[in-house]
Amino acid sequence: MSRPPSSLVRQSIQESMQAKASLLEMAEQVSAAGDLLIEALARGGTVFFVGNGGSAADCQHLAAELVGRFEKRVNRLPALALTTDTSILTALANDFRFDEVFSRQVQALVRPGDALVALSTSGNSASILAAVRQARAQGAFILGLTGRDGGAMAGLCDCCLVVPSQRTCRIQECHITLGHILCELIEQAAEDGRIPTRKEDLP
Repeated sequence: MSRPPSSLVRQSIQESMQAKASLLEMAEQVSAAGDLLIEALARGGTVFFVGNGGSAADCQHLAAELVGRFEKRVNRLPALALTTDTSILTALANDFRFDEVFSRQVQALVRPGDALVALSTSGNSASILAAVRQARAQGAFILGLTGRDGGAMAGLCDCCLVVPSQRTCRIQECHITLGHILCELIEQAAEDGRIPTRKEDLP
């Protein structure tokens, strides 16, 4: 016999709360990740995001927070989700293979001093690992957001935030929480003048 819906709802909320509570143990590591992104932006670099599926949606969400604003009108920062151009994605998947849909974009766009934020709940996605390796070869900082045991990605990043959960949905919920915290740290740095922002001719 299946559980009553209200029981499932309570259990899901409790699981989500427990997963997010585990992030408190990562406060110093999250702060260090924020410093990594702030340094890249302060030096004129761009933050690139890569992820598949739900993580691709998170990439677009977080890039929008930096290009637009998080909560205050100080951002206008260079950020790009490599998950959005369907012509590029489908051409690369068709002409080469799906594992290269991000790494070839990294090869074309990423410069030394840029930052790549790689989202993979397992840490083992072939397309994400290829992008990380390519970005590292080109002198970019690598921030990983993953889960479970971190997977292969954990050993390839300058900083890797590993959500200690086995459920994809809970890991993704924590990733967007971490992403929002990172955006807030970046926004504070921009407001403090530690990151130059593009304000000319804008209200």
